[in-house]
Amino acid sequence: MSSTVELTKDNFDQTVTENEFVLIDFWASWCGPCRQFAPVYEKAAQDNPDLVFGKVDTEAQPELAAAFNIQSIPTLMIVRDKIAVYAQPGALPEPALTDIIGQARKLDMDEVRKSVAVEQGGAQ
Repeated sequence: MSSTVELTKDNFDQTVTENEFVLIDFWASWCGPCRQFAPVYEKAAQDNPDLVFGKVDTEAQPELAAAFNIQSIPTLMIVRDKIAVYAQPGALPEPALTDIIGQARKLDMDEVRKSVAVEQGGAQ
């Protein structure tokens, strides 16, 4: 059984809003690197049952791909507390994905919110 959630324009906002930590894999069935990354992502989902792992099929959900300006796939995005803290294209090997998840877990979200507020406000 898959431990990932298929994200669509109908459930995306609710999933990101109701969960503190969401990983999102933007992919397509014709994409070779996406297919290589899929088992790595699935294993990470099984290894981190406390996190939500979502997948966005960019062919089926072009609005979501466009909304996040996805230029290449696979693209991995990590959203914590409704803030995208990571977004990078490319299929990651398992050790790199594990490392990125670990780094995202350690983020001080109060600090992240402060820096986002500064960026959005333009203040220094």
